[in-house]
Amino acid sequence: MHRILLPLVLLIGCQALTAQQRLRDYGVRPGVMATGTWNAITDVPGVKVGHTTILRGDSVRTGVTAILPYDGNIFQQKVPAAIYTGNGFGKLAGSTQVQELGNLETPIVLTNTLSVATAMQAVINYTLQQKGNENAQSVNAVVGETNDGWLNDIRGQHVTQADVLTAIRQADTGVVKEGCVGAGTGTTCFGFKGGIGTASRKLPASLGGFTVGVLVQTNFGGVLEVDGVPLGKELKKFSFSDQLLNNVDGSCMIVVATDAPIDARNLQRLAKRAFMGLAQTGGIASNGSGDYIIAFSTAAGNRIPHNAAGPSQTYTLLNNDAVTPVFLAAIEATEEAILNSLFTATTTSGFRGHAVEALPVKQVVELLKKNHRIQR
Repeated sequence: MHRILLPLVLLIGCQALTAQQRLRDYGVRPGVMATGTWNAITDVPGVKVGHTTILRGDSVRTGVTAILPYDGNIFQQKVPAAIYTGNGFGKLAGSTQVQELGNLETPIVLTNTLSVATAMQAVINYTLQQKGNENAQSVNAVVGETNDGWLNDIRGQHVTQADVLTAIRQADTGVVKEGCVGAGTGTTCFGFKGGIGTASRKLPASLGGFTVGVLVQTNFGGVLEVDGVPLGKELKKFSFSDQLLNNVDGSCMIVVATDAPIDARNLQRLAKRAFMGLAQTGGIASNGSGDYIIAFSTAAGNRIPHNAAGPSQTYTLLNNDAVTPVFLAAIEATEEAILNSLFTATTTSGFRGHAVEALPVKQVVELLKKNHRIQR
């Protein structure tokens, strides 16, 4: 379980700690594949997640979420990775080196738009201070963001390096807190309160038995769909519903982890499929939405040493045909992770008296029953 750092006096006026149930708790099971044990990105062996949630007064609603591929020195033993840009209106630090070299050498950190530089410095310091990195002179910190400025005093830049380091050091396996926590504390999705969401899929043994896990930071718009039901239309709350550019711009950060042995080339293909999961929820990747997918593999034996023993290295990789089931797993897990971020988030008030209502779950469940989406 992850701890959330909060001054208790600040809970008044903010309901961010009252977690709702997840999508499957209501009997909704999108997709056809089985989930992992936790139905979370941490079902991929070794992957850890940590949050720092920052709530202060009536205007600060922000935080940090850190994702670690494994518990160890990632700089010395890098993991294969790739990035796909669905829409590039955003700030994903470190993306070009990942695309160029095909590997990840630091934890992935998510935060708000104006805290990317602070988070980068914290990740750099964390990496430089790790044992074995005494001679490192270049660190490619990977930091993504969404803009939480509607609920959060974003110009105040309230995230500190200590907040980032806390999220990294408290990262753990197992259950991942969702909704209004960490980097999702102040976000909005489809006009409702968004946040952090996660889900996973476990392939059957006949297809390799691999796990795909996804974590999202949702802050985007469109016309909400849940398991194919057009709920945004049914609720009469969707982008352009009042003829204005409302509930559209924002961003979505998607992190995909798998233990399938695939390289950067197929990880980029995997990341593209995750973007299809966002589309299945009704997201439209608007002009002002920074939609990025970071995908990495934790497969044993496929790590990339910082100091190679020789000029070549041998890997075991899935062939292209065998990657198709992993693609489907990423699509399904992304869709469900986004929906979990909505179902677990709660009504939150913040900056300048702005408030964002939680998804009206009771009404949504009735609509899903009407459309035969609730399973026993």
